[in-house]
Amino acid sequence: MRPHCSSRYSDHNGQLPRSVPFGRARSDAECDLGDTLYPMDDVSHPSSSLRAALAAGSVLLDGGLSTELETRGHDVSTALWSARLLLDDPAAVVAAHAAFAAAGAQVVTTASYQATLPGLMAAGLERREAERVISSSVALARQGLDAGQEHGVDSAGRRGWVAGSIGAYGAHLADGSEYTGSYLHGPERVSQRQLREHHRPHLDLLAAAGADVVACETLPGAAEVEALVLELEALAVPAWVSMSAVVDDDGVARTRCGEPLAPVLAAAARVPTVIAVGVNCLDPSAVLPALQQVGAAVPAGEAALVVYPNSGEAWDAAARAWTGAGSAGERAGVGDDLSRGATQWLDAGARLVGGCCRVRPAHIAALAGVLTP
Repeated sequence: MRPHCSSRYSDHNGQLPRSVPFGRARSDAECDLGDTLYPMDDVSHPSSSLRAALAAGSVLLDGGLSTELETRGHDVSTALWSARLLLDDPAAVVAAHAAFAAAGAQVVTTASYQATLPGLMAAGLERREAERVISSSVALARQGLDAGQEHGVDSAGRRGWVAGSIGAYGAHLADGSEYTGSYLHGPERVSQRQLREHHRPHLDLLAAAGADVVACETLPGAAEVEALVLELEALAVPAWVSMSAVVDDDGVARTRCGEPLAPVLAAAARVPTVIAVGVNCLDPSAVLPALQQVGAAVPAGEAALVVYPNSGEAWDAAARAWTGAGSAGERAGVGDDLSRGATQWLDAGARLVGGCCRVRPAHIAALAGVLTP
């Protein structure tokens, strides 16, 4: 039986109604830039140039930062995952960011996905030091972006952006529950208040550190999307909202909690601070139907579509390893699969395109040959 994650805006089928309180129509005080609308008072924010780039065409994201760090010999097997390197070897984080930027990535995403206050404090840090570590991820990403673009082929002088990663609540549990949403349903489910209180300080820290946009990613269910966009709406932090999804036997794209994906993301897209919605860390074969269904539900001009799948392998939380084709090493043909898929994804309306876990700089370079920035 498919789990049902709790959202007070879901009906008994897990669907969000057409009118959702956390998604509001954009007002006359917001202006039109190409096909994209944004608040007039937000024009000075660096993300406004990202909005302009998305209105003009496609923008290339980076790939799996943790994969790149692991491939370079670093241990990412602890509960902190790649965030451990923010403490132990920040130069390695800069180098990994630079590798993606040199491959053509225009957006690099901070190593903060699993860098949370509870996680860092459990590792022995005082709160103030934990806050400093999370904030430092933005400066390290900026350094890597600048270094990579300086030395990358055809990338010198190209505009780039830093996305501050906000992982799902389940990420800090380090038990793979961001892929199941188990903490969003059942008698022990985490409340909306708890979700908001968990995410709020991380949003604040990344925004204050100068992230150009916040990436709320690998979200498993409507309840967590709802909690995050309420915070984004209150804090006016430009963001994209991305969910890990599956396609069922009937061809319906669903959240990991089992809710139809399209209405959940359509509701998020109505929030003015959300500049893109989409999917990440899913099998590449599930991307096209998910994009088509989300694209049909999101009116033109509300938000761009973002997609960054993994290699097609699956995460085994118990073994803390990737399983599937090529799990003993790098799966063959990832770059070719992404490049072929990207042509279809762009045709389906995707504008922010990249890779997630197990996607390396060489694969991003292959994608760069498909996208036209």
